[in-house]
Amino acid sequence: MAAERDAEGRAAARPMLTDLYQATMALGYWRAGRARDPAEFELFFRRCPFGGAFALAAGLRDCVRFLRTFRLHDEDVQFLASVLPADTDPEFFQHLRVLDCSTVTLRALPEGSLAFPGVPLLQVSGPLLLVQLLETPLLCLVSYASLVATNAARLRLIAGPDKRLMELGLRRAQGPDGGLTASTYSYLGGFDSSSNVLAGQLRGVPVAGTLAHSFITSFSGNEVPPDPMLATAAGESPRVDLAASVKLWLERVCAYLGLGVQEPHPGERAAFVAYALAFPQAFQGLLDSYSVRRSGLPNFLAVALALGELGYRPVGVRLDSGDLLQQAQEIRGVFRTVAAQFQVPWLESVPIAVSNNIDEEELARLAQEGSEVNVIGIGTSVVTCPQQPSLGCVYKLVSVGGQPRMKLTEDPDKQTLPGSKAAFRLLASDGSLLLDLLQLAEEPPPQAGQELRVWLQGAQEPSTVRPAQVEPLLRLWLQQGQLCEPLPSLTESRAFAQWSLSRLSPAHRQLKSPVLYQVALSEKLQGLVDSLSSRGAP
Repeated sequence: MAAERDAEGRAAARPMLTDLYQATMALGYWRAGRARDPAEFELFFRRCPFGGAFALAAGLRDCVRFLRTFRLHDEDVQFLASVLPADTDPEFFQHLRVLDCSTVTLRALPEGSLAFPGVPLLQVSGPLLLVQLLETPLLCLVSYASLVATNAARLRLIAGPDKRLMELGLRRAQGPDGGLTASTYSYLGGFDSSSNVLAGQLRGVPVAGTLAHSFITSFSGNEVPPDPMLATAAGESPRVDLAASVKLWLERVCAYLGLGVQEPHPGERAAFVAYALAFPQAFQGLLDSYSVRRSGLPNFLAVALALGELGYRPVGVRLDSGDLLQQAQEIRGVFRTVAAQFQVPWLESVPIAVSNNIDEEELARLAQEGSEVNVIGIGTSVVTCPQQPSLGCVYKLVSVGGQPRMKLTEDPDKQTLPGSKAAFRLLASDGSLLLDLLQLAEEPPPQAGQELRVWLQGAQEPSTVRPAQVEPLLRLWLQQGQLCEPLPSLTESRAFAQWSLSRLSPAHRQLKSPVLYQVALSEKLQGLVDSLSSRGAP
């Protein structure tokens, strides 16, 4: 099977990113003569994360790319030989050398779908030995991606549709791979941009960023720009000495604000001028390197007004410390009065960006009605998912040789649902979501308007439901290793995620103490569960 060689594909997992027991089980299957037995596994989670009532499915694109490039190379097989018993039959390693996923079929929820406990995110079928080897990499690719996407979706719901959210977590992420995954799937979950350049290069995530405090504090004020001259935004002559113009504007701004002209830090001003000369169309002031009111704000205003005379407009200011909400309100007030004083109405609406360890509680405060914050940068709280560091996805065998398999265990919560299954979403006449239905693949699909007897998970008696609409959930993406339909772009999956979230009722969408969404089993599937449970499962 031809391997994809594009840049995005290089970001996917490798076959050796796995647990050793996958290889030991593979040898066990091979020795038992069962390597090619047809088998099916399902990947799902048992509880929604963060105490919420929903999750977003993510990671499918990476899974498809991983499966299409899966191949154990000579050095991989040699390493496995070094950690398996020395008397292992060489034919086993030859079998590993020729493995690829040309015999694998993959069904899955589209990326950005609403996902609920027990409903498969992936269904993987193929030869038993091979699909067993796929367990750990697929869990790795789906679990964290879905967790981050869900976390980002929660933050978007708190922020509302109008605030711009920027992911800044690369330096806080769990390693380079975690950083790339977090930047990719926080965008899918509803963030607008990321600071992560590699996520922009490989995944097409919009990137954004301006300057840090180190840039500002590196200037003392004695620096002389090698070329302080700046043309107008329209490119007209003559060019203007921006540093000189800023100095004149500073006198006017300080006089109006009641500040001495010596109060604003000269190094900060020199840094702003240097940055404005480099980025006249995208100037942003970071205001809190010294004092926001006495230094950062007047220095920014002087540079912004000097740029304004030349036809440029600053893209905003940023705050990274202190009471962000209160400071944003005070700064907006200054912008309004200065705009009126100097007759520059554009200044009133200069965006205010904030960052500084923003969590869900602080985000809710910044998003409240009357807040003057426009852009919110979040790092640690989105990429590390501090409320719940793992989604807890599992990958469980549901059939071998066409026969259902079920895990019972001593813990009822860890029992699995046997058999190859189909999944459907049932909707009411107003389009609201009623429940998700799991049934055996051999059963006819439910029909709109048809009354169904279903078993809600944990219920002692069946319930009836009459859906007005029925939507199949699992789509066929790979069949015998071949791609069945084009994968949506990340931007398309992001839009689908936001549409999916909009369908949730407020009771299911609320982030604290939500009403849990129902997942039900068909009568036939419930009967199979009862039958296998009663006889101890095969």
